[in-house]
Amino acid sequence: MLPVSQGRSERQIQSVAAAADRLGIRVGELIFFAEWEVDEAPRTCELFRKLLPLKMKIIHCSWSGEGVWVPLRKWETEWHKENETSHPKPGQLLLYPGGQSEPELLIPCGACIFNSRFGILKGNHFATISERMDGLTQLHQSLLWQGTQDCIIEKVSAG
Repeated sequence: MLPVSQGRSERQIQSVAAAADRLGIRVGELIFFAEWEVDEAPRTCELFRKLLPLKMKIIHCSWSGEGVWVPLRKWETEWHKENETSHPKPGQLLLYPGGQSEPELLIPCGACIFNSRFGILKGNHFATISERMDGLTQLHQSLLWQGTQDCIIEKVSAG
């Protein structure tokens, strides 16, 4: 990797680093892999990397439709809105900093509108599940009918 002074911008360096790893998401027997959306949400990718590894509970969404979410602790880093959406597609991971609701990671499994009891929310789309998308329906159904489960999210090497 070349230093910034040798012709690469900070954003290019982040892109190279992101290509070297991806997210691994494990819930019970289900394992998913997600690619970083560094070009669209570089600051959010950087922030989420600092939170890893995460060992939390994953919960079925009550308000957002076919999705699941992971409650997160508050973080001290400044929040930047980037690549925001309320209508993610299945597998598009959203990070929400808190405010109207608590900080969270949303994983849409099907038709989903990011919502809370206070109304529609917007989160930063920072990663997209790229492998095992077919397991999202099983994940959603499992959490709907069996309840909260353990979830591990960590960086894994690409490839």
